[in-house]
Amino acid sequence: MWTEEAGATAEAQESGIRNKSSSFSQIPVVGVVTEDDEAQGVFKPMDLNRVIKLLEETDKDGLEEKQLKFVKKLVRCYQNGLPLRDLAQIFKILNLCAGKIKNQPHFIESAYDIIKLCGLPFLKKKVSDEITYAEDTANSIALLGDLMKIPSSELRIQICKCIVDFYHAEPPKKHIPGYQQASSSYKIQMAEVGGLAKTMVQSMTLLENQLVEKLWVLKVLQHLSTSEVNCTIMMKAQAASGICTHLNDPDPSGQLLFRSSEILWNLLEKSSKEEVIQQLSNLECLLALKEVFKNLFMRGFSHYDRQLRNDILVITTIIAQNPEAPMIECGFTKDLILFATFNEVKSQNLLVKGLKLSNSYEDFELKKLLFNVIVILCKDLPTVQLLIDGKVILALFTYVKKPEKQKIIDWSAAQYEELQLHAIATLSSVAPLLIEEYMSCQGNARVLAFLEWCESEDPFFSHGNSFHGTGGRGNKFAQMRYSLRLLRAMVYLEDETVNKDLCEKGTIQQMIGIFKNIISKPNEKEEAIVLEIQSDILLILSGLCENHIQRKEIFGTEGVDIVLHVMKTDPRKLQSGLGYNVLLFSTLDSIWCCILGCYPSEDYFLEKEGIFLLLDLLALNQKKFCNLILGIMVEFCDNPKTAAHVNAWQGKKDQTAASLLIKLWRKEEKELGVKRDKNRKIIDFENLPGLSAEDFVTLCIIHRYLDFKIGEIWNEIYEEIKLEKLRPVTTDKKALEAIITASENIGKMVASLQSEIIESQARQDVQNEQKVYAKIQATHKQRELANKSWENFLARTSNAKTLKKAKRLQEKAIEASRHHKRPQNAIFHQTDIKGLNTTVPSGGVVTVESTPARLVGGPLADTDIALKKLPIRGGALQRVKAVKIVDTPKKSIPT
Repeated sequence: MWTEEAGATAEAQESGIRNKSSSFSQIPVVGVVTEDDEAQGVFKPMDLNRVIKLLEETDKDGLEEKQLKFVKKLVRCYQNGLPLRDLAQIFKILNLCAGKIKNQPHFIESAYDIIKLCGLPFLKKKVSDEITYAEDTANSIALLGDLMKIPSSELRIQICKCIVDFYHAEPPKKHIPGYQQASSSYKIQMAEVGGLAKTMVQSMTLLENQLVEKLWVLKVLQHLSTSEVNCTIMMKAQAASGICTHLNDPDPSGQLLFRSSEILWNLLEKSSKEEVIQQLSNLECLLALKEVFKNLFMRGFSHYDRQLRNDILVITTIIAQNPEAPMIECGFTKDLILFATFNEVKSQNLLVKGLKLSNSYEDFELKKLLFNVIVILCKDLPTVQLLIDGKVILALFTYVKKPEKQKIIDWSAAQYEELQLHAIATLSSVAPLLIEEYMSCQGNARVLAFLEWCESEDPFFSHGNSFHGTGGRGNKFAQMRYSLRLLRAMVYLEDETVNKDLCEKGTIQQMIGIFKNIISKPNEKEEAIVLEIQSDILLILSGLCENHIQRKEIFGTEGVDIVLHVMKTDPRKLQSGLGYNVLLFSTLDSIWCCILGCYPSEDYFLEKEGIFLLLDLLALNQKKFCNLILGIMVEFCDNPKTAAHVNAWQGKKDQTAASLLIKLWRKEEKELGVKRDKNRKIIDFENLPGLSAEDFVTLCIIHRYLDFKIGEIWNEIYEEIKLEKLRPVTTDKKALEAIITASENIGKMVASLQSEIIESQARQDVQNEQKVYAKIQATHKQRELANKSWENFLARTSNAKTLKKAKRLQEKAIEASRHHKRPQNAIFHQTDIKGLNTTVPSGGVVTVESTPARLVGGPLADTDIALKKLPIRGGALQRVKAVKIVDTPKKSIPT
């Protein structure tokens, strides 16, 4: 047993002598530092395993006092930091102390002191220690979360302080020779690896009524949630719902709400947003958010309270995007609508009695957030009735008017302009759902009056600072843009009540007037906004005039003029990306809806060379426009005056309309993959691979399928007339008989074609069979000739007379093939070999100069072929340089 520090050292040395082979350096040690040594910062060796063994002992007198004594010495040794290589043993000692707390409360202080050391720097002896001891470090840090289960407030708070210190690293108090501090983020990384965030989230369930400890845990989670890894771990541990349900817990300090909202923000931003929303989309969480928001809205007056209120509203808006969230059931939707409209529509509800928003930045942001949440909420159809009850349309329309100079406005000019634009944008989403309320508020009249002010020359300096105010600085384009969007949304509902009211109020003339006014005052600086305004005007006109001749007549020549103006736009601008494509689409749509079907407008369009402009656009070969233009051309062809204009058109290089249309046809064929030969003839109509005769018989029926169906229908009509004993008039009877006869003839024709296919296939089968037989016959004949040749060969080799006879016949045949008259000065070369007793043809004989003499021995040694012997050289085989043809050797080899 250990009694003194020196004794402990001696005992360690004795142990080293006894074990010899087990080296002393393998035992983790700590330094027991004396006062003199402490000044020098030097560790003296101490056996940590013996400390662990001592703590594991039980049932000995005075053991607890001795254990506490050595733990204190241990704590004193590490007052400057914890070496990574000793961390696992130190945390094992901490775990042993924690395990004794239940029965031996004095060990709380020991555990507290060791945990306090964890806030000190971790020390490494080698650069590689951070990697070598990473697993031990991660497991050790994870143990801190498990120790939160110990029911000691002091211990839990110290654990939280220790973890918070991870994020506020400080250098060691004293420099220890041979050691250096681990990187500042090492503890944070190891906390992520060890999953500390999960155990800290789980510890929240142990702290239901312990506010101080709960605030410390929230502070820890706030720090941990700055990491995406930790946020993912926390999300999987259901941190979002666990924290949100306690938002409304009593807390005089206000820290609980602040830290909780910060954690929720981090979880939404740095983990799976969908999963977090799903966790928060329950009645309990939404009730907590509702109560918190109401309290802050009604009783929060400080800058901090207002900012926190807005944060809670943003979180609520994100949750409201989930259609499954019970926003209506918990009453939150109703309250939000009330808070959004109480300033504009007076309410007797006690929640807003005496409340008034200021023009502070936070209240201004709140107003915009409330408009935004209404847009989100209106996507859920059950919300519609609440919007009606809350008079949302009326509240929003209070902004759709020109600024009143004499009236004192609560907002600044810039704020009011932004809210005005935001309100009109909100109306574009809400008004189509509340048509009756829109009409009861005289919505069309208000919007048209506001557009009239937008077009007027009244002095107005807009700020254009907001998202909605883009492009509207110093002008009224932003107001006009959003007002037209609202009108377009209402017109495209195709509600006749709305559209009729608009037409009665002169909307068609007003839209044409605005368009002409914009054309007369070009604004290149805000070109994109102007193009959008023009597109919306044309779409509104198309929606109003479609299928209404009288409205098309009102559109008239003035409307045709603005259409022609757009069609004359430089084609190069279509690729600018500013919105000319959209404008052209809108223009073509307006031709279809506002001009076609109204003959005076059609004639005026033709007179102003509108067809020429359409063909010019078609010649641009823009596929996205072609279908629409061709459709318009087809409709215009019902007008007898159109053909002359089409035939008169000439494009580039004197291209005609017919040539253009044929070119488009070819392009379409190419895109469809239709095959043609060099003369542009069809080469694949029926050229389908892998079809049998039976398939072609079926294909005949497929080709005439529509004819058969029509014939079947007429036949049924004929049979019904006969069944009902009706007698058609003479002309109808003749027509019916002609149709029935034609249908029968088609059937007979198809049957005849099928017969021809079957007969052709039968003939083809016979021909194929004959070819097979001919091939078999040729094979047999060839085999017979081969056998006969073999018999002749055997006869020549086995009978000398037969061989001589064959030789004579061969020589005679050779002689008969020669020319008997030789040209003058010709050199005759003998081709046969004298004395050769063979009847097979012999070829030329060559002598290869490079052939070594040793290779010509054996059966050829007795021949008279003269071989030129060359000395053998070492190395690789050499290229044959020359060959010599021998005319008349005595003996030779047939080649």
